[in-house]
Amino acid sequence: MNVHVLLVEDDFDLAASMIEYLELENIICDHASNGVHGVQLARENQYDVLLLDIMLPLMDGYGVCEVVRREGSDIPILMLTARDTLDDKIAGFAAGTDDYLVKPFAMKELLFRIRALAKRRSSQPRRYVIDDLEVNTETRQARRGDIELHLAPKEWDLLAYMAKVSPEVAVREQMIRAVWGETPPESNSLKVHMHKLREKVDKPFSTSLIQTIPGVGFVLRHQTDA
Repeated sequence: MNVHVLLVEDDFDLAASMIEYLELENIICDHASNGVHGVQLARENQYDVLLLDIMLPLMDGYGVCEVVRREGSDIPILMLTARDTLDDKIAGFAAGTDDYLVKPFAMKELLFRIRALAKRRSSQPRRYVIDDLEVNTETRQARRGDIELHLAPKEWDLLAYMAKVSPEVAVREQMIRAVWGETPPESNSLKVHMHKLREKVDKPFSTSLIQTIPGVGFVLRHQTDA
């Protein structure tokens, strides 16, 4: 059975070389040259592995990865990039990647990693528990205690993003990029949506989980946590 991968890479020469090599190894390869098209193809088709460059037009690889994970996909993701610092790798894994291959790489190693990833689905968590709040990105459901929370799409996206990075702080600019992509919302949109989210996540309960970090962003954790 053939392996079907999606390659999101804006270097057309590199992409052509990879596609030619992979197809000789019976790996079917679709190609997108920017992040927005990559997200579209990932939504429309079933792939065994996503090959994802970081520096992409319209939406970078981190953003693509975050969108794919936020929408509940467990496709294995292999990031391909020349950015090889520890911070870059940590950012990639935090966004939801499963593996990391630094450019330039040998095609044989790429092939080995693809085949290894294609044998399993992503191990990235899709269920997050913060105190009595449960956020399930696979079913797109959130519950607090025994009560299901009915959230608007943007409210859900914001909560899912905060749950994913919890107990770390969700930085305002990163939240906006993750939820709205490369098209910035109106200046007060984040504030309005966060207010509505608090009305549903915190107001009916005795303890608040959403905390504002002035000048930085928001964090989802029990108010007694450090």
